[in-house]
Amino acid sequence: MKGGAGLEYRIDPYPSYGDLNTLWLAAWGSPAPHSLATILSRSLAHVCAYEEDRIIGFVNVAWDGGGHAFILDTCVHPHHRRQGIASQLIQDATTLSRQRGAHWLHVDFEPHLETLYRKCGFRHTAAGLISLRSHTS
Repeated sequence: MKGGAGLEYRIDPYPSYGDLNTLWLAAWGSPAPHSLATILSRSLAHVCAYEEDRIIGFVNVAWDGGGHAFILDTCVHPHHRRQGIASQLIQDATTLSRQRGAHWLHVDFEPHLETLYRKCGFRHTAAGLISLRSHTS
């Protein structure tokens, strides 16, 4: 899919670890998980935004194998933020999730991302969370 300003959105590409890691370092400040290729092979979908052949945005849709899908790891390179790229990635992920049989699409996000996800159609829900990295919940 073509985007504006020379952008291209690709459905289910399998970029190299090096390319994803470059984006991850810029967007998250930490390396991409080494298991990302395995994760993507089990995902319902993933979408990448490219400028020429350089990956500048990413979103993954995990799923439970049934009706529930989950937006994960939405990121855009800092030099390309506030141009609608994340919104387009999420819109494409939403469309793919619906086409591939999901009935519900979930997302967790930090407070500063609420406006983005509300604009993409996500509504507020109550949820729970347990940290599995510590002994306290």
